Amino acid sequence: MTLIQELMNQAATGSLLNTLTIKRFSPAEIRETIQSLVATEQIELANALGDAGMSLYPDSEDILAITSLLAMMNQDWPLAVELLEDLMKKQGNTTPPFTFVMFVRALRCNLDPARALEVANQGLALYPQQVELLAEKLSLDDYSDSMMPTVFSHQ
Repeated sequence: MTLIQELMNQAATGSLLNTLTIKRFSPAEIRETIQSLVATEQIELANALGDAGMSLYPDSEDILAITSLLAMMNQDWPLAVELLEDLMKKQGNTTPPFTFVMFVRALRCNLDPARALEVANQGLALYPQQVELLAEKLSLDDYSDSMMPTVFSHQ
């Protein structure tokens, strides 16, 4: 039986998410199930499964990735930043471009444009042709330029 079938059975009987049931599934299966739940707009169940996945597999790249996306969907920017930081530490030198892009966006939404620019530059050092990262950097450059004090010359 798939995890989604298990969840539907539990929901039909009115029982809560059972971590013993969920523990039988891999982090990848949990991630895929969360993706299916989000695709069918079952957001509360997706969030509950994400919480269960984090409690069972807090160091899993699959769980960190999907729960960071859930946090972004829920506009919980501090949590998204924290989860993406953990994910990037876990991925180390193999961090894919998509993770950099999501981290930059989470930092921007968390009102930390200076750090977002720093992360965009780190990503571009590894992936110089990544269009989304380049667009984020240019937008952040424009933002930081607009925040610079204007210097008037006195003649």
